[in-house]
Amino acid sequence: MKESPVDTPNIRDLTRGSIFRQLLQLALPLMAISFIQMTYNLVDILWIGRLGSRSVAAVGSIGMLMWMMNSVALISKVGAEISIGQSIGARRLDHASLYASHTTTLALSIGLIFGILFLLFPHPYVSFYRLEHSIAADAVGYLRIIAPGIPVMFLILNFSGIYIGSGRSDIPFYLNAIGLIFNIVLDPLLIFGMGPFPAMGVRGAALATVLSQGVVLLLFTHHLKRRDGLLGRFRFLIRPHRRYTLNILKLGLPVAAMNVYFAFINMNLARTASLYGGHLGITSQTTGGQIEGITWNTSNGFATALGSFVAQNFAAGKMLRAGRAFRYTLTMMGLLGSIVSAVFIFRGEWIFSMFVPEREAYIAGGDYLLILGFSQLFMMLEITTQGIFNGLGRTTPPAIISMVFNTLRIPLALFLGARIGVTGVWWAISITSFFKGGILLTWYMVLRRKRAW
Repeated sequence: MKESPVDTPNIRDLTRGSIFRQLLQLALPLMAISFIQMTYNLVDILWIGRLGSRSVAAVGSIGMLMWMMNSVALISKVGAEISIGQSIGARRLDHASLYASHTTTLALSIGLIFGILFLLFPHPYVSFYRLEHSIAADAVGYLRIIAPGIPVMFLILNFSGIYIGSGRSDIPFYLNAIGLIFNIVLDPLLIFGMGPFPAMGVRGAALATVLSQGVVLLLFTHHLKRRDGLLGRFRFLIRPHRRYTLNILKLGLPVAAMNVYFAFINMNLARTASLYGGHLGITSQTTGGQIEGITWNTSNGFATALGSFVAQNFAAGKMLRAGRAFRYTLTMMGLLGSIVSAVFIFRGEWIFSMFVPEREAYIAGGDYLLILGFSQLFMMLEITTQGIFNGLGRTTPPAIISMVFNTLRIPLALFLGARIGVTGVWWAISITSFFKGGILLTWYMVLRRKRAW
């Protein structure tokens, strides 16, 4: 078997050196990337909130769709992270380069399909929420502008996965940070209109996002095509080979299916929230969910870093090292989860009022954060444990747990909502999070005992 050295400036070998330091080197940029994406959305809400809660509801309904699109894009992103990480751990850079080409081809193909679909047919999706006519019209306008950016988003996530699998999570952070700066500048210009820019309202927020992500994609492309580009300047597009394509799908599909289904469940929960709480129900869930991203994105950053770390060490036969990394990550996430839970429970209403200053809206949003505050630790436990499963290439167990208990959220939300109103929807989310985190950790402990790791 041909071996390739991995000690190059572009690739980080995670099978040697300080575990804690390497986790931080991987996770901090990933957390920052997640916070950048969250900031994109929160900046939009911060400005759109000045237009009123109805405008926030319109953008929030499309935000649910973009969450689903991000979930579909995990097919190529997670496939890249794991396949490239394991190839590097096995000292096969030739395989890593081929996997990068395959995931890029897959990302572009799927992104184009969805982008064209929602550009041409936005109404069937928007009608799902049964919004008031004026809110639905704003949502359709927003979706038609954001749709051409879907292939761009797929490619950005794919390229991020390629860098993460190579142990270089810092590069996606820098490039996404530049995109955020563009978005922060463009949002007020295009939403409210300044100088030569006309006021576009919610459509301006969509255009600002698309233009900013276009800048990020150009930066990724330039960086990858440099003379000393990552993985030997791999080809972006390639005629797919069965072996590589099937392995990418085997790794990425369970994670993507789990997250797509999660997004679909949340779309239905938003619809249920609309039934019991009107447009304030949707505003509470969508905006509150973005604020809750503080814990979700932090956990996801560390879980993704853990997955890349475990992938290399698992392929190198160093599972004791991988297990120590998991324990470090659990400790850090437990501390952070406790802090955020306390803040949400005692200061949730004040936090929400920073984004949507209408009294009725921030009271309803405060209830959301209060109830979800009780389950933050278990949510972080679930996401962190999912990271080690992904690194082992066993992406199915987290998908099973997630799908089962996310499905239970719908009947539970309807049952509780009919009795205590819209807060019953929030309790359905919180209660099922308890079970997901506890059961997934138990599954991992059983697997570890069987394998004697």
